[in-house]
Amino acid sequence: MKKKSLLLYIPSIEGGGVEKILYLVANYLVKKKININVLTASNYKNKYFSKKIKIISLKKKKNLIKSRFFKNIINIFLFIKYCRNENITILSFQSNVTAIILSLIFNKKIIIRSNTSPDKYIKNSLKKFIFRFFFNFADKIIVNGYEFKKKFKKIFSINPVVIYNPFIGKMSKKINFTFFNDKKCLKIINVARLTDQKDHLTLLKAVKKLANLRKCKLAIVGRGYKEKILRKYILENKLEKIVKLIGYKKNIESYIKTSDIFVLPSIYEGMPNVLIESLYLKKYIISSDCSTGPKEVLNNGKYGDLFKVGDYNQLFELLKKINIKSNKIKYKINQGYRSLARFDHTNNCNKYFQIISKYL
Repeated sequence: MKKKSLLLYIPSIEGGGVEKILYLVANYLVKKKININVLTASNYKNKYFSKKIKIISLKKKKNLIKSRFFKNIINIFLFIKYCRNENITILSFQSNVTAIILSLIFNKKIIIRSNTSPDKYIKNSLKKFIFRFFFNFADKIIVNGYEFKKKFKKIFSINPVVIYNPFIGKMSKKINFTFFNDKKCLKIINVARLTDQKDHLTLLKAVKKLANLRKCKLAIVGRGYKEKILRKYILENKLEKIVKLIGYKKNIESYIKTSDIFVLPSIYEGMPNVLIESLYLKKYIISSDCSTGPKEVLNNGKYGDLFKVGDYNQLFELLKKINIKSNKIKYKINQGYRSLARFDHTNNCNKYFQIISKYL
């Protein structure tokens, strides 16, 4: 009988935190002699995977489909065409309900990784019932934080396993980012997709008030459907000289390194990798106290500051008072850096291996 393989189910490979975890876990597991296949409607990120990993995707060299809905439809087609008769266990990183349905139809074991707070998709009682119904069919559910686990258990009456995001620190390359050249200026940065979830308007409103009191500049790294709205706000409020949208960058650590403060104003999260990266780069962090992740990463504010979701006045007050050179700030930064052991790559990837091994 052919050896059982692990199928990593992820319709849309983009450039965020989920994908970083996907690469790290996949490449670790293949070193443990597990046969790995990746099923995706995207195919332009293959270079990040080990050459021993098989990619099942569209045969086009470039995938121009942007809609996640259509990518999910394509993934269903690819699964039925290539995977339905294979001896596999599924590890789903995305579109978990769809993956569970496929596992039920074709009698496959399935492990799902839930990476975003249920606040994103539980909008009413019907949706809550649907997700709870299907989640109960998963053989195992993994979440990436203890706060996340409590919320998941409360909403779905399911007790998932916690595995923190595996993290490997990447050294930043020196870049000539002239926008941050003014040494007397408070340099603020945000890295995120330009979407409603990331709530950049709250950050822009706070910076608008801050600019009246102290020299500051804000760089926003990322792309997304809210770009036109954000640019309009910047123009209408005459913020062009102090706010710069610089688009998507592969080497985000190099841009974070040039800043003084990282600000995350999100409405909800899972376990934001970008905060872990900022801790590693020894940058001070101010984050919304959103569900879930930031409070846990920052240890209830011991490694940074937290503000109420959407409260730009509170964010403004935090930015107004901050002295990045103070001993208090330096102490918090150093404590945050020391806390990174909990995200150790080998330890957390091995936890995936221990769970997956039981279903292969």
